Amino acid sequence: MIRKPEQYSRSGFRWKREAEMTPGGHILIVDDEASLRQMMARVLQRAGYEVTTAANGKDGLALVSEQLFDLLYLDIRMPDMNGLEVLKTVHTKFPDLPVVLFTAQPDLHSALEALRRGATDYLLKPLKPQTVIDRTQAILASKQEERHKRELQRKIETLQAELSSLQSPKGESAGSKDQQSLAADDRFLKRGLLTLDLLARRVTMAERAVSLPTASFDYLVVLARHAPQVVDYQTLVSEAQGYETDTREAQELSRWHIHHIRQVIEPDTRNPIYVINVRGTGYRLAMN
Repeated sequence: MIRKPEQYSRSGFRWKREAEMTPGGHILIVDDEASLRQMMARVLQRAGYEVTTAANGKDGLALVSEQLFDLLYLDIRMPDMNGLEVLKTVHTKFPDLPVVLFTAQPDLHSALEALRRGATDYLLKPLKPQTVIDRTQAILASKQEERHKRELQRKIETLQAELSSLQSPKGESAGSKDQQSLAADDRFLKRGLLTLDLLARRVTMAERAVSLPTASFDYLVVLARHAPQVVDYQTLVSEAQGYETDTREAQELSRWHIHHIRQVIEPDTRNPIYVINVRGTGYRLAMN
């Protein structure tokens, strides 16, 4: 039997969900630790979000199937059904739903597996309230920005088609080329053999399309924009994920995403030639 989900008002008390969602978005927190669920719910409610919580993976999946959510926070280590199993199902059925996993026992294998299965991010316990707020704002802002970009792209394509129909063949050809050139300049970021499509969020390496999770793509974009300069750990996390953290946590977060990037662009991950680690400082992309 599915437990009745816990939902909180801005004052922290449980409430019955109304039909209208708050402007900030609707967030689901799935964790078997009651104190953490309640802490995160209070923090996010005070920041203006609607929050629903579940105590286990099965209840969380049931809620995702029944309601609309903008973001899912998910603990990796839970009894019965762990977070990676929940993530796999969620990503298959709801690929556009951002999922952030967190754990008190980090290891590279679980982090890479989470990213491989479609996680947006991977955080370490104990979770700091400001980190939760910053990460939530960054993810939802990015989601809104991507939606806005797609809408603008559709409008641009519609206007270009209308303009082409009004132009003479000669004018159409010149205008179309100019517009396409401008769109390409804004849309694509190129460094050597690497091409990043900032609109479609696709990676091409040596004319071969490769797949990266959303958060890892953002890390690669930061490295490419700064290439060939070194990007320190904290700057990398700040620009890629939108929040500040200490050096140790920034180094750990960066390491997981860099490992994933190397898996898809390096000929030999044991001897990287493109993404270089400057020990104790950060990383640089050796392309220009």
